[in-house]
Amino acid sequence: MPPNPASLAPLAKTLMKGVIVVELLGVFGAYGLFYKMNGSQDFRSTMNRKLPSVLEVYYQSNEWAGVYGVREKDLAAWSANQD
Repeated sequence: MPPNPASLAPLAKTLMKGVIVVELLGVFGAYGLFYKMNGSQDFRSTMNRKLPSVLEVYYQSNEWAGVYGVREKDLAAWSANQD
């Protein structure tokens, strides 16, 4: 005997709310990470050491948006600190 569609409606509604919450957390988390990387060269240096692929996405998104030179400034500052 197949389940009654009316009994599945609350479950579907709850699952949809959960999916929306997870999506919103992802969007706000990505924005927060971008905001922190955009404002702190030290944080970008930390990201370069721990998660270079995430930093590469940050640089590419800036270049796609028309903001050039961030990568070059970071590399110049980091090489000056190593000397």
